[in-house]
Amino acid sequence: MATGTKQRFSDEANEHFTYESAEKLLDNMEHLEQMIEQHKKVQRPRLQTLQNYFKGNNETILKDNRRREEHLADNRAIHNFGEYVCVFIQGYMFGIPLKTTYDDKKISEFIMEINRINDADEHNSEIGLDQSIYGRAYELLYRNENDEYRFTQVDVLNTFVIYDESVERNSIAAVRYFKNKWSGEESVHLYTADQIYKMVYDDSGKLVFIHSNSEKEREGEVNYFQGVPIIEYENNKFRQGDFENILALIDMYDGAQSDLANYSEDLNDAMLKIVGSLDLDVEEAKEMKEKNILFLRTEPNVDGKETNADADYIYKTYDVTGSEAYKTRIANDIHLFTATPNLSDENFAGNMSGEVMKYKLFLMEQKRAAKERRFKRALRERYRLISNMMQTASEGVIDVSKLTITFTENLPKNIEGDMQWFTNAGGQLSQRTMISQLRFVDNPDEEIEQLEEEEKQRPINQPQYDFEEHQHQNSQEHEEVTGDGE
Repeated sequence: MATGTKQRFSDEANEHFTYESAEKLLDNMEHLEQMIEQHKKVQRPRLQTLQNYFKGNNETILKDNRRREEHLADNRAIHNFGEYVCVFIQGYMFGIPLKTTYDDKKISEFIMEINRINDADEHNSEIGLDQSIYGRAYELLYRNENDEYRFTQVDVLNTFVIYDESVERNSIAAVRYFKNKWSGEESVHLYTADQIYKMVYDDSGKLVFIHSNSEKEREGEVNYFQGVPIIEYENNKFRQGDFENILALIDMYDGAQSDLANYSEDLNDAMLKIVGSLDLDVEEAKEMKEKNILFLRTEPNVDGKETNADADYIYKTYDVTGSEAYKTRIANDIHLFTATPNLSDENFAGNMSGEVMKYKLFLMEQKRAAKERRFKRALRERYRLISNMMQTASEGVIDVSKLTITFTENLPKNIEGDMQWFTNAGGQLSQRTMISQLRFVDNPDEEIEQLEEEEKQRPINQPQYDFEEHQHQNSQEHEEVTGDGE
């Protein structure tokens, strides 16, 4: 970090761990211990801060001694922009489940079955949420006792991947560390391309292998995925969260709103000021204030003339109009720099068409495209590792280059208008194309097969429904209605 600069997180708080090879790392366990310690002390605080802001525990506004005067109001207004940004992006990208298809029907069905077992739609959405919050997410692959391929989300706060030092930055190992809540014992799991090692700390604070016979002998579980089974999903090149760059703006908005709330409360509890020569003691003044009545009896001055008395409240003046303009500017900047729309903006009409909203979300579209590319790369790694184990078990092979992964932005679409224009122009669509436009249908081919099967079971004397004839009739009816009145 440059000298004299002030930033919330150091550069080391988000750097990748690299090492020559997994074998060299296993021969130098003190380096693994240093990586874990650095992750705890340098990287984890950043991740914890981002989690706090997502949960609405905005750290700056919740600090102690925000106001020096103990007798004045101390409201802490928290605005959960972090959750707003991440949930919006999560819904925009994963609200419509992504589709994974394959050329070979048998392999395609196999992939779909794996996705069903793992509830892949929910899993992918949660991985995307972690990406958005922390700038990274982690997925662990394993095969359970029922010989099912499983993948699950693992905690970002105690997981990291180690890469080699080549320009390709291949993963050579991954680490999960966790502490037993009841015994206090801390365990470390190290995943390499061919082994899974389990370790604990001894009394001297050194990592030792469980079930090892000596310091040099290592015993682990065989990893049949033939690759590091923990996959990292990066949000962007810098692994930055989607609201990480506007934390200061969130703090400013919280502060401005809290100050306004404090001003309103302090105004109600303002100090009463009485000026004049009065025949009034403190207890009388307190009693009258409690009854919301103030009766001032003046005393004559030395010349015997009546004196004047006045009473009002002492409070700070506050530019409410300027404060509201200030907050509006901050809120607009938050939405600008996170590429999210301000849904409370009166100009953001609720009846916008999908195409108009796309222009409003142009910057979000650019961010989505970049996030999709990285997500697809990690997904292909998931199925590549599964394919490795499939080959070992003689269950087939998945050529990840033939995988088709489709994201669909979650926006209202004017499909009806497009279909109307197309049919009016004399166009015709196949049944498969029309079914593929239905968002609740994941596999159009399966749906067509089901329709054909139902058609075979239909009684012979029951009229059949012709999709193409129905479409042609609709087109003719529209031409008659929109004709020249001849």
